[in-house]
Amino acid sequence: MQIQYQNPYGGDCKFSIISTTPINTNDIKVKYLITSALPYINGIKHLGNLVGSMLPADVYARFLRQEGETVLFICATDEHGTPTEIAALEAGLDVATFCERMHGLQAEIYRNLGLSFDYFGRNSSVYNQELTQYFYQSLDKNGFIEEREISLVYSLDDECFLPDRYIIGTCPHCGYQSARGDQCENCTSLLDPTELIEPRSAISGSTRLEVRKTKHLFLKLSALSHEVKAWVEKHPNWSNLTKSIAMKWLNEGLQDRCITRDITWGIPVPRLGFEGKVFYVWFDAPIGYIAATKGWGIENSQDWETWWREPENTFYVQFMAKDNLPFHTIMFPAMILGTRENWKLPDQIKGFNWLTYYGGKFSTSSKRGVFLDQALSILPADYWRYSLLSMIPESADSAFTWELFQVKVNKDLSDTFGNFVNRILKFTVKNFGATIPEGGSFGQKEQELQNTCKQLVNKYCESLKNMEFRKAIEALYSLWSVGNQYVDARAPWKLIKENPEEAAQVVRTCINLIRIYALVSLPILPFTSAKLFDALHLSNTDRTTKISESVNFDALYPGHPINIIPPLFRKLEEEEIRELSVRFGMRN
Repeated sequence: MQIQYQNPYGGDCKFSIISTTPINTNDIKVKYLITSALPYINGIKHLGNLVGSMLPADVYARFLRQEGETVLFICATDEHGTPTEIAALEAGLDVATFCERMHGLQAEIYRNLGLSFDYFGRNSSVYNQELTQYFYQSLDKNGFIEEREISLVYSLDDECFLPDRYIIGTCPHCGYQSARGDQCENCTSLLDPTELIEPRSAISGSTRLEVRKTKHLFLKLSALSHEVKAWVEKHPNWSNLTKSIAMKWLNEGLQDRCITRDITWGIPVPRLGFEGKVFYVWFDAPIGYIAATKGWGIENSQDWETWWREPENTFYVQFMAKDNLPFHTIMFPAMILGTRENWKLPDQIKGFNWLTYYGGKFSTSSKRGVFLDQALSILPADYWRYSLLSMIPESADSAFTWELFQVKVNKDLSDTFGNFVNRILKFTVKNFGATIPEGGSFGQKEQELQNTCKQLVNKYCESLKNMEFRKAIEALYSLWSVGNQYVDARAPWKLIKENPEEAAQVVRTCINLIRIYALVSLPILPFTSAKLFDALHLSNTDRTTKISESVNFDALYPGHPINIIPPLFRKLEEEEIRELSVRFGMRN
C-alpha cells in the first residue's frame, strides 16, 4: 500500500506503509544506524548515564566499523523543558546561552572519553524544530491529535503552571517519595500529577498548589495501541527488560498523552490559539535522533534521508537506561506509526538497568555519585571504559564501588594486560634490539595458543554482535590471560640463556599477540590500542584489520621495528581509594 504526502523538503513523495518485517541481513548489505539516549543539557552527566547508553553504543559502533560495516552513530543534547530553564536561572544565564555552553562542554567531555559519535547535535536546532512541527502536522492530519481543555496544577508561589516533572510527591503505586508528576522513576508507572500524594513544587518546594483550566494537545495513543502492540510483538529478540516494560504499558492500556506545555523554552506549537505554548520535551526528544541525522547530512553533504526512509537497508539499534524504555518502545513508535509514512522504526532497543552508587542511585539533580568531568580528572578514559563495562547493568541493577573499580584497574588492566605488554617489549629490546627477532619455529605450544586465541576472539565478536557486553569483557580478559599463561610457561628469560632461537620464537609470538590485543581491545580501549599501534609501527591497513580476522601470528615478521612505551596503566593504592571514597561520599 502506498500513500502520497507533501514532503516538507520539496516535492510529493510516495512511500509504502511502514514494514515491520525483520531484516534478513544475509540477503542485502545492511547499514547500521545507532543512537544512544540523548543526554539532558542541565548538567554534566554521571557514570550511570555513560554506562547506561553512550558507552555501550560507542563500543558497538566501533566494533562494527572495525568489521567493515557502514555505521552512523548519532546523538544530541536534549535541551528543552523546565529543568533547562531552572538550570539556566541557577547559572545566571539566559536559556539559549546556557544550552550553547553546556553543549560545548558535554561534547568535549565525550570526545575525551573516546565516544565516536558521527554527529553530536542539539535538540534546539532548526532541524529538530522543522521535523517536530512536521511530525505534529502529520499526526494531526491523520486524526491522532486532539485538543482538550484540562485542569493542571498551578503554583501560586511560582506564579506558573507546573510541568508534570516539576511536581514531586509520593507515588500512589509504590510509595516512592520523590516521584515526578509524569512518571515514577522507581516503579516506572505512568502518572498524572493529581495522583501524587502530598505534591509540592520542584522549583520552590511550595505546597500552595491549585488546579486551573488550560487547553492542550493530546497524542491519541489509545487509537494506536493495537498497532504499537503488534509492532512490539514482532521483536521476540528484545531483552526481557525491554519487553517487560513495553508490555507493562500495553497491558495496562495506553492513555492519550498530553504533548504541549505552558512554558516558553521549547519548540513552538504551530496551531492557532496555542501561541506561547511549546511541545512537551518527550515529544520532540526522540525526533531529535532524526534531526541530528539531518544535521549530519546537511553539514557533511550526505544523503541523510536514506537512513530513515529505506528501512529494509538499515538496521537501527537504540541504547538507553530502563527509565527511557517506555517512551522508546511505546510513544516514539506510536508517533512514527501515526504519521503513516515510511520512517525507520528500531530493530533492537537495548535497555539497561541502573548502575548504583553504594546502595543509591546516581543523580544529576541531586549531584550524587561520580560525574564525567570528575572521572576524567582522576584517571584517563580507558580506565573508566573497561571498568564500567565490566560492571554494566545488563540483567539487573549493578553497583559501582571504589573497591571494585580498584580491582578492575589493578588486576585486569595493570597486572594482566599492561604487565604483559610492558615485560615483552622491554625483554625484546634488551635482548634482541628494537626489532622483532628471527629464529626458532612455530611449535605445538604456539599452535595451541593460536587455537585458543581464535576461540576467544570468536566468542568476543559474537558477544559484541549480540550486544552482550559483560560476556565480551570476560572474553577479552581471558584473551589477555592466555598470553600471560603462555609466556610464563615458555619462560623466555630462561630460554635466552639455553636456546636463543627458541626464545626469539616466543618473543615473536608474543609481539604478534600484542598486535592481536591492540586490534581486539580497540572498541573498548581505543586510546590504549592507539598507543600499541604506534609502538608496533602498524601500517594504516593493519590498524583496520577486522577483529574477527585479527589472529595471525605471522603478521609481524623478523626485522619489523618496535618501541618500548611507558606502562599502559598505573595501579590504584589503598590510600588513594580511601581518599576517593571520602571525597565522593558513600551515603544515600
